[in-house]
Amino acid sequence: MIKQGFLLLLALIGFAGLVSAQDNAAQAEEAYRQGKFSQALQLYEKELKNHPNDPFVYYNIGNCYFKMGSKGLAAANYYRAFMRAPRDLDIRHNLALVRASSGEQLVPTGVPEIVHRLYFGLSFTELTGLLFALFWLTCLVGGFWLIKRKGTWCLGTCVFLTLVVAGWWYTRNLWENRPLAVVASPVAEIRSGPGTNFPASASITQGHLLTVQDAKDSWYEVIVPSQALKGWVEKDVVEKI
Repeated sequence: MIKQGFLLLLALIGFAGLVSAQDNAAQAEEAYRQGKFSQALQLYEKELKNHPNDPFVYYNIGNCYFKMGSKGLAAANYYRAFMRAPRDLDIRHNLALVRASSGEQLVPTGVPEIVHRLYFGLSFTELTGLLFALFWLTCLVGGFWLIKRKGTWCLGTCVFLTLVVAGWWYTRNLWENRPLAVVASPVAEIRSGPGTNFPASASITQGHLLTVQDAKDSWYEVIVPSQALKGWVEKDVVEKI
């Protein structure tokens, strides 16, 4: 009886948590529809604690920031959503939109849109699963070939596909693990060294994508890919992704 009572208590706690989470999401959506973006943001951030890898929570947080005029923080959250659900058209559209508003573009120059979509047709988790599946299929077919000496064409196809997906996985792994950040403040000054005593070589507006190279005290050494700039910015004016 004690054990059954304990299990029942756990079930009730879990159910209460689920109802609370659903209620929280509903409140956030209602606040957003009413134009109460700050309130919706607070509710979505609470939701994020319960679902830290949910791309659509990041997407909704990005929408709140965008409506509040914080393009940099919107871009950071759209990127987080895109990395988890790259096929979602709404996420892709909003990320491209906020990048365009900063004078940048999601699809690199010279790359066809369809190629970019295909490249991000799978999330990194899905791509990793596909690579493992092909690897074990190749091992299975290879074992059959060693025993029966049949299926050479099938084995060659499996090896070829595994190598192609492995190359795809490798380049995506590099992309996924880039130390990215975006300018979150209205303006960020790029300085020649980690301190306000160093001269500013350029100023960039919020929403610009940065690659973080190094850190020292309260400064990041960054590259601005869209402008081929390199220098140091204060940590509190950027948001790491």
